[in-house]
Amino acid sequence: MTILFLGTGAADFPENREGVEGFRRTSSVLINDELLIDPGPWVLDAIKEFDVDVSKIKYIINTHTHSDHFCKDTLDYLCTQGAEFFKTDEEGTVNIGRYEIEVLRGNHTVPVSHFIIKHEDKCLFYGLDGAWLQYKEIEAIWKNKPDLAVFDATVGFISEDYRLFEHNNLNMVIEMKKSIGKDIKRYAISHMAYTLHTDHEKLSMEMAKHDIITAFDGMHLVF
Repeated sequence: MTILFLGTGAADFPENREGVEGFRRTSSVLINDELLIDPGPWVLDAIKEFDVDVSKIKYIINTHTHSDHFCKDTLDYLCTQGAEFFKTDEEGTVNIGRYEIEVLRGNHTVPVSHFIIKHEDKCLFYGLDGAWLQYKEIEAIWKNKPDLAVFDATVGFISEDYRLFEHNNLNMVIEMKKSIGKDIKRYAISHMAYTLHTDHEKLSMEMAKHDIITAFDGMHLVF
């Protein structure tokens, strides 16, 4: 299984990237060149920059309808190119093409879907926009033992911040990794807020101490 990070930022990145240090698009990923998670407002820009073949995108799912994760214009365009949109706002398991997808409820101000995605003998956990994982998510992780998990990391190392009730800070991610351990083979973070993070190089070095990958726009992982 492969994952291409089309965007790794939170909603506070400015649309005009000129002069913005460490610019990130809003978070979205492409699985195996064909399954898109979150048709956000900057997905088409990322597709162009990273030379993605739009004709290969077959399936689109969405975590939630906040504007940094869902853009109707993006969705409409991709559907005209042959993609199909599948609603994933109810908990349960759905089969989409070659993928078995378990939809789990995340801890967020609006209903948000986290995903266990299985394809052949590989498994991905994708859980952006959420704070501490819900117990059902932990049970699904124990059962499926993902090859890669992508965790929300919106708040940086900041503490005593109201956003911790719906997003992770990095100490929360580190603590969850310690608790889950080897039930997940590799860990990555995404959805970094512009105003709450250090620069990418410093962040990557700090998270590498904990064996956690810091995703960036255009990062391609094979697992």
